[in-house]
Amino acid sequence: MEIELKLLLAPEDVPLLRAHPLLAPAPQLLAMYDIYVDTPDLQLCRHQAGLRVRQVDGRWVQTLKAGGQVSGGLHSRHEWESELASPAPDLDALDAAIGRKQPVRALLRQPEIRAGLQEVFTTRMERTVWQLHTPQGDHIECVLDQGVIESGERSVPVSEVELELKQGQEASLFDVALLLLREVPLQLGHMSKAERGYRLAAPQPRKASKAQPLSLDAAMTVEQVFQAIAANCLEQVGGNQDGVIQGADVESLHQMRVGLRRLRSALGMFKALLSLPAELQDALDWLTGALGEARDWDVLAGQTLAQLEGEAGPGPGPGALAQLTQAAQELAQEKHRLAAQAVASTRYTALVLGLQRWLHGCDWRSSRTPRQLQRLDAGVHGFAQRTLRADQRRLMKRGKRLLHATPQQRHRVRIAAKKTRYATEFFASLLHTRKVRPYVGRLSVLQDALGAMNDVRVADRLLQELPNGQADLQLQAAFIRGYLAARAQAGDGQRRMDKAWRRLVKTALPV
Repeated sequence: MEIELKLLLAPEDVPLLRAHPLLAPAPQLLAMYDIYVDTPDLQLCRHQAGLRVRQVDGRWVQTLKAGGQVSGGLHSRHEWESELASPAPDLDALDAAIGRKQPVRALLRQPEIRAGLQEVFTTRMERTVWQLHTPQGDHIECVLDQGVIESGERSVPVSEVELELKQGQEASLFDVALLLLREVPLQLGHMSKAERGYRLAAPQPRKASKAQPLSLDAAMTVEQVFQAIAANCLEQVGGNQDGVIQGADVESLHQMRVGLRRLRSALGMFKALLSLPAELQDALDWLTGALGEARDWDVLAGQTLAQLEGEAGPGPGPGALAQLTQAAQELAQEKHRLAAQAVASTRYTALVLGLQRWLHGCDWRSSRTPRQLQRLDAGVHGFAQRTLRADQRRLMKRGKRLLHATPQQRHRVRIAAKKTRYATEFFASLLHTRKVRPYVGRLSVLQDALGAMNDVRVADRLLQELPNGQADLQLQAAFIRGYLAARAQAGDGQRRMDKAWRRLVKTALPV
């Protein structure tokens, strides 16, 4: 299993990297030429595998990578290598090296794969390699790659650092990365060269990264389950990083924010057994706030005001709604720009690296009591049951008088429903499958109904900010605020909320 951390840096910052005191050992310099092969319909890529033939120092080596995952910039993939006499791949040699239980072995045996391999893209890299050894005995290979990926007439430059764990603990990768970050502006890299090459060869629209289902084992400890849940949340956060940095992708920002909310919910769920260091909590709050502002303006411009078109009428003057929507869109764009700056910053990189270091190093154990350590090392079944029952009790208590609740009380019910849903989704693979879907579905319906009512509250606050000294918008904003308030009191939202609540109360907890 190859375990590496990928970091991106601007070409102009390479001298800073080379001068870093951590890279004092004399480096090895290599010139590499890689040929990535696949079938015309990219069957290897579709099965999350990549096959390359590399020429380095006059030798040819083929490498197959498959499976694995990417979380917080940490890439973990199965890897098999063998030497070649020429640039032509030798699938028989790979077949002999791959374990029998690996699905990619059957893939390589398919006749259409063997007969259809062709060049898809190439890479040309100038590689600098440092061998690093920590006082704890870890061996890490630090690689600087500068070059280009080419496919036909298209090309994309590469400037990146890879930290590969040769021996030792995964946490040491993050220690080294954080030391480099003190002197060099770095961003986390979530795509391998192979992924970038495939995107170059077969361009496709970028998609926001949604939460992936978790597969937990009933034999896992509470601590192992927390690590798996947190890694799953960070995978969703990191998967949307590039979309947010581009600045205009509403869905990527929304999904990154969802990933952060899920992570915060998980931290709350395990808070009796472990706690996030204060500096990481502060940075997490900062990032959540930066994304939250942009999301609020997105909802106002793209949903709340958009739904009023043709309904609210012209307002106090012709085009009032259109003018407000335009002003809200402009502010949303500005908030997206600020969010993009936040995610592209070294503070964000330090946050994610710090979170990963904390997770992989189990840094909480040193400050835990013997009783807490005992509970962390216990099986997860009892913890999951107690958590879900406690979440449901809190939700039922807060929702008893939901129909007559104040906006603040409804918001508390919404938060409780969201936390209950996240917890159920986290533990879903350990629960009664047939009961999970209806329970989560009805929690989602309630959450959406409460969310729509909360959007009106948020819209009222933002519309008060929107004129910001622009007299021509003040009357228009006041009219829309009044219209939204009147519509909310008409009862449709409350009826949907009440119906969703009554259905949820009748639904069994899936334990």
